[in-house]
Amino acid sequence: MDLSTLTYLVVGATFALYIGIAIWARAGSTGEFYVAGKGIHPVANGMATAADWMSAASFISMAGLIAFNGYGASVFLMGWTGGYVLLALLLAPYLRKFGKFTVPEFIGERFYSQTARLVAVICLILASVTYVIGQMKGIGVAFSRFLETSYETGLIAGMGIVFIYAVLGGMKGITYTQIAQYVVLIFAYTIPAVFISLNITGNPLPQLGLIGSMADGSGLTMMEKLDQVVTDLGFSQYSEQVMGSKLNMFVYTLSLMIGTAGLPHVIIRFFTVPKVKDARSSAGWALVFIAILYTTAPAVGSMARLNLMNTIQTGPVGEVTANIEYANAPQWFKNWEKTGLLQFEDKNGDGRIQYYNDKNPEMAAKAEGWGWKGNEMTKVDRDIMVLANPEIAGLPNWVIAIVVAGGLAAALSTAAGLLLAIASAVSHDIVKGMINPNISEKNELLASRLSMVGAIALAGYLGFNPPGFAAGTVAIAFGLAASSIFPALMMGIFNKKVNRTGAIWGMITGIGITLLYVFQHKGIFFIPGTSFLGDMGPSWFLGISPNAFGAVGAVVNFAVAITVSKMTHEPPEHIQHLVEDIRVPKGAGGAVDH
Repeated sequence: MDLSTLTYLVVGATFALYIGIAIWARAGSTGEFYVAGKGIHPVANGMATAADWMSAASFISMAGLIAFNGYGASVFLMGWTGGYVLLALLLAPYLRKFGKFTVPEFIGERFYSQTARLVAVICLILASVTYVIGQMKGIGVAFSRFLETSYETGLIAGMGIVFIYAVLGGMKGITYTQIAQYVVLIFAYTIPAVFISLNITGNPLPQLGLIGSMADGSGLTMMEKLDQVVTDLGFSQYSEQVMGSKLNMFVYTLSLMIGTAGLPHVIIRFFTVPKVKDARSSAGWALVFIAILYTTAPAVGSMARLNLMNTIQTGPVGEVTANIEYANAPQWFKNWEKTGLLQFEDKNGDGRIQYYNDKNPEMAAKAEGWGWKGNEMTKVDRDIMVLANPEIAGLPNWVIAIVVAGGLAAALSTAAGLLLAIASAVSHDIVKGMINPNISEKNELLASRLSMVGAIALAGYLGFNPPGFAAGTVAIAFGLAASSIFPALMMGIFNKKVNRTGAIWGMITGIGITLLYVFQHKGIFFIPGTSFLGDMGPSWFLGISPNAFGAVGAVVNFAVAITVSKMTHEPPEHIQHLVEDIRVPKGAGGAVDH
């Protein structure tokens, strides 16, 4: 069976499964729409949380970043997983004990201010909308190559599927759909990794293959071989690459960590379990399910880079290995050229593909001596690496079809969670919380569904104009959450002296300075195809990249909130007692709905 037909069958089967679950788990009340009736088992919630959080950035982009940025891309592994430790220990159980539906609702009640609630809604929407752009890009990339449709057609199809199961089922339908999506995406990620690890190292476990020896009898380890290949082409040693300075690496990791702990669509998942202790248990199970993919990702990225190098070479030419006739280029190369995500330009008209680091002066000088005019692989979109890897490695069509289904599952699961967070903020926090507190449950449920429709339409519009590749956009979303929501939640739980004025100004200044910094530096948030690191220049504050600046915004948020609170009136006594009650260990087995 040809690849296109097989892919349609596999993807169609998974889509039918998602729609079937949505019909079965249709929400009949606002409680089921917002928090699935608070009846999800912690293991099931952990699996759904893992799918919700492991987005197109994790499935599609992260390995691509590791493939091209080596050790430096470990900031994503450490930051995103480390954030879950913070979430499990510092936020999840306390927010569940408070017992509300949304993050802005907690902030509004804790800081006794509708203004604080509104600011939280704005911050939530900014972070969530930025994040959802990456998911739309992932959906379009997967469809455009393997289902042989245009990017736009693929995006519309993905929006339609999300519309059906998110609008119908709300959190209840999304939760059970995400459990199915986790199973799909984890099999799709690990099966090709096992095959590729066997091909390259002879070891079926990718995690061990990464540190094992090559199966070609060279006596080199896999990482030694990769280092040798990339340095021969004039690139930096793969295992020692860093992203900017060491300070930037640290701040980037911190921004991703606290951004993870402050993401509203992840936090809301911990409102869906029956008891407070289940919230912490859910976070633990989520880490287990996430670790399966995250310990595999370094091997997938590294092996993808090695496969890319090997597949376009026919043998040494001087000291350069990547030099193959374009007419003899492998079929996968020409398939991805059609998408525009991989581009070749014959700069010297010799009919061959020359691929090397033309920004390396020594390498460029050697290449010019051979009559070469520069790197002719003018575009290799990082987002294609996971999807193209099975093709590059020559794996069976059924494996490739599963990978496509997995990539779509990752993008759809996170998109649904984000869209629900946006819709809940609009319907529950704005419509019910501020405009019409006496709205009936039936009308609130209708408002929730209409808000979801609006959120999907907005996501689709932004998906048609994607700013760069998925993980870069997503990193900014984490920075926005880190600079605004995380500090407000932390101070709301652990500092009873922070008042509404401090919280409001803390959130405004935190997210404001982060957005200003992002916009100031070449506007990387909006320019398609721009590097996720941008072009480092003297205007970078202490060498910190825009995508890493969320941690600085968080520090500003904390400092402003605490300073302003000290200069203004203390919170009322009942609010201070409420903060103490949230952290009291007694009754930890049950939730208190205030």
